[in-house]
Amino acid sequence: QVQLVESGGGLVQPGGSLRLSCAASGFIFSSYAMKWVRQAPGKGLEWVSSINSGGGSTTYADSVKGRFTISRDNAKSTLYLQMNSLKPEDTAVYYCAKIGTGERGQGTQVTVSS
Repeated sequence: QVQLVESGGGLVQPGGSLRLSCAASGFIFSSYAMKWVRQAPGKGLEWVSSINSGGGSTTYADSVKGRFTISRDNAKSTLYLQMNSLKPEDTAVYYCAKIGTGERGQGTQVTVSS
């Protein structure tokens, strides 16, 4: 079955960086567009970024544009999110998800605080 396992979250100071990873299995990773979404405390899910199946096309929410970079390694069936210049408002649980099917992982907590 589909498995998506996020890692790389943690506590970081404002202005810092983190790199999230999402290890995928149970499906042909290279055939699917993928995305990152996040959920801040007390709020709904927010789309963060998407990438097409080949990795050549990416889109970002305005709130993270210029600071976050989505990428993928199809040989390793892994999705990444490089997060730079982190702000307290980036604090959330981050999930990777398959586009079109609704499956997502268990999430990884990112906390930006001094």
